[in-house]
Amino acid sequence: MNLYLRLLFACAGTVLAVPSLAAAERAVPPRPRLLGISHAAFYVSDMAKARAFYEGFLGFASPYSIPRKNPGEHLVWIKINDRQSIELFPGSETAPGADRLVHLAIEVDDADAMLAYLRANGVAGLPPTATAPLGRIGNKNFTIKDPNGNGVEFTQYLPDGWTVREQGRHLPATRIAKRMSHVGVMIGEFEASLRFYRDLLGFRETWRGSAGGKVLNWVNMQVPDGEDYVEFMLYDKYPTPDRLRTMHHVCLEVPDVAAAGAELARRPYPPGSKPPTELKVGVNGKRQINYYDPDGTRVEIMEPRTHDGVPRPPATAPPPVAERRPSPPVNPAR
Repeated sequence: MNLYLRLLFACAGTVLAVPSLAAAERAVPPRPRLLGISHAAFYVSDMAKARAFYEGFLGFASPYSIPRKNPGEHLVWIKINDRQSIELFPGSETAPGADRLVHLAIEVDDADAMLAYLRANGVAGLPPTATAPLGRIGNKNFTIKDPNGNGVEFTQYLPDGWTVREQGRHLPATRIAKRMSHVGVMIGEFEASLRFYRDLLGFRETWRGSAGGKVLNWVNMQVPDGEDYVEFMLYDKYPTPDRLRTMHHVCLEVPDVAAAGAELARRPYPPGSKPPTELKVGVNGKRQINYYDPDGTRVEIMEPRTHDGVPRPPATAPPPVAERRPSPPVNPAR
């Protein structure tokens, strides 16, 4: 074969390869919209005491509950607003010493498209079906694990689901906050977590902080199509169960922490709960008070802006080198 023909075939091979590459790129569907934090779910050891904290003390209402596998036990929803809630799972479903966090949930506009997007990107642990399962309250949802083992649920609110049908209801004047701004989750695999939340899911970093300036402690990752965020709680030594229940937390946003604290001080604090902290200004410059449910799960009450109106610059400290995670107690399947 002469030089001219070799060059012709070589060029033809290159041309044929281009459509093949483009077809491969088209095989990955676009990522659907991730709108905000839907809910955070926690195991509780005593449902009556937990409800006394979230309903009686914090002032929220529970619009519905569903029975679980053990007689007399129910999964309870604590409604924060029409699109956000806290889910309380019966404590008998968790192994001794296990983490209290069941999952955090992200609202998406299309759960089926989210499932297809994750499957095309090779994510493991997905439902085998082509469409997202329908939950018992009428919303589509499914759960995967992030690189740290935290459950991440994707939820789509359907018109006939309880979430949409109950809009405008179960929102008493006693509720201490009207929005959950973020959920804090333990992060040991920092770079892998950035690839998961930032590169795969499209979250964008808005701030990072350090308690002492030597090592990174927190990174705020905002959903791509809303204002809510996930707060990375970084560690070096793997946290004890008590510490883990402080790291895994929800943040309730209030316009005035001092006023919220004064109101809560007038309400009975559930016996056995860890005492709340004093009002303080965090490293992020925002005023906050921490409260704790009867199992030690932290509920942070925080203002949306810095107390003096001056933004705090992001930390430049390096992330910690996390200790290898021990084999955790395994929770039974939900």
